[in-house]
Amino acid sequence: MTTTPTSLPRTGRHTPLAVTASSWAVPVLVLGQFALLAIVPVAIALVGALRHTRDRTIRWAAALLAVTYAIPLALWLTRPDGAPSLSKDIHPAFVGLIGAASAGLIVAIFRARRR
Repeated sequence: MTTTPTSLPRTGRHTPLAVTASSWAVPVLVLGQFALLAIVPVAIALVGALRHTRDRTIRWAAALLAVTYAIPLALWLTRPDGAPSLSKDIHPAFVGLIGAASAGLIVAIFRARRR
């Protein structure tokens, strides 16, 4: 009798669906000009990855996403002559970095599921 990959017991905890959905929602919100609202899925991804995942790669990727989002947010909050919204003030390079960090988190989640 052979065992199939689906019949093998899973060791450890899997990544919660909220972390996966949040990692997809962040670039969508930032590109859709809702950058300030993206703080919610960033926080969900970070807290969910740190509390419910044992994989270090996912934890580091979630922390990287949080840092890449926090830098333009802090710059917008501390600048006296900033735009009225974060979406109008964020530099396109930061949008690219946030998208890349989110993609890195998505890849880390799917690689952890395949192991």
